[in-house]
Amino acid sequence: MKKVTISDLMKWKQEGRKFATSTAYDASFAQLFESEEMPVLLVGDSLGMVLQGQSDTLPVTIEDIAYHTRCVRAGSPNCLLMADMPFMSYATPEQACENAAKLMRAGANMVKIEGGDWLIDTVKVLTERAVPVCAHLGLTPQSVHILGGYKVQGREQDKAERMVRDAIALQAAGAQIILLECVPRDLAARITEVCDVPVIGIGAGNMTDGQVLVMHDMFGISANYIPKFSKNFLAETGDLRKAVAMYKDEVERGAFPSHAHTIA
Repeated sequence: MKKVTISDLMKWKQEGRKFATSTAYDASFAQLFESEEMPVLLVGDSLGMVLQGQSDTLPVTIEDIAYHTRCVRAGSPNCLLMADMPFMSYATPEQACENAAKLMRAGANMVKIEGGDWLIDTVKVLTERAVPVCAHLGLTPQSVHILGGYKVQGREQDKAERMVRDAIALQAAGAQIILLECVPRDLAARITEVCDVPVIGIGAGNMTDGQVLVMHDMFGISANYIPKFSKNFLAETGDLRKAVAMYKDEVERGAFPSHAHTIA
């Protein structure tokens, strides 16, 4: 697979070409994803739930993410690799720089941070120091206790407008990808339209530029539960490689997520 860069994703957005993304946590699965030409991989703090058996992502540390980033990079040298900044690892711009450096040295091409316009200064500081940023809006799992659980975000008009403003502001600050989790399909479509940078969705309908799934959900083997917006591609194919190829193909064609896998 040819090395994938943010410039490729920008070109694909301009061309209207959708792309697939998966989480990955080790070299073996990263190699499998690369062999099926998965362009973008994410070392997510979801590892706290699917690997460690935690009830949420909060116990995950920067050391955890750095370790798994090194593993994934070893298996996939050519993907665009994003790495999550875990809970309280970017509370200040200075702290964000220190911890982002650990992830970039481990092999990440970009870091992902959760939150709205309060992150503007952090995004500016990171990007000015050569750290690309993906800004995560909507359901932000690190804020699960503030949000009162894993709930769809942006259904109310004022909150939807706030999310649109946040996306535009974070893009202006330097964010090169916006990720939307568990937001209404129409809102995700609107943000995708107003943003010049690629927008990746999860539980946000099929109008975004890209989709991401937790790999354990893709294969139907998550330890806790399978969200409604996911699909067990392994059950349909009976083969890991075929499951990955089907997921990638359905995303690129706009067939996934279908109405059955759209939560709002």
